[in-house]
Amino acid sequence: MKPDNSWLLKDTDSILRKETQDLLLPVKEQDQLLIDRMVTYIDACYDKKDKEYKIRSGIALAGPQVGLLKKVIYLHFNVGNKEYKYLIANPKVVAESMLFAYVSSGEGCLSVEKDVKGVVKRRNRIIVKAYDLINKKEISIDAEGVLAICLQHEIDHLSGILYYDRINKNRPLVVETDWIKY
Repeated sequence: MKPDNSWLLKDTDSILRKETQDLLLPVKEQDQLLIDRMVTYIDACYDKKDKEYKIRSGIALAGPQVGLLKKVIYLHFNVGNKEYKYLIANPKVVAESMLFAYVSSGEGCLSVEKDVKGVVKRRNRIIVKAYDLINKKEISIDAEGVLAICLQHEIDHLSGILYYDRINKNRPLVVETDWIKY
């Protein structure tokens, strides 16, 4: 299966604003096909084949972005020498830090073709409980920094929230002095 931009829904599609349902286990065949699309797409980006396949580069996808209204997320990226790779179902944030963080270059989204400028305020650290679809077991992810920000971005998709919904409309570039910059 080759990755394709046509798999990705755009932010104008009403599906991206809908609440998702839990992914039932074992995974149904029609759900697995869409999950496979997510993995194929992001792994092609991770392997730096986005130009070869003429796809937009990204590090993560949530089910709704490929038309799957189920709670499933796939992310695969590096920060420094650390590789992060999670294919998780039914994630729940069970704890979060009091500290906030943001990505200095701004967040982006494979479903948003025209980037919206502004600071997206996120928790610097979160703990997520989920079902690991790769290792077939319940896991707890203690995420900080870019991983925490990415997980929050993708979990938002599962509730019909896009990153630009979290930008302060009156002061889009506002940053508090105690926020951590990534």
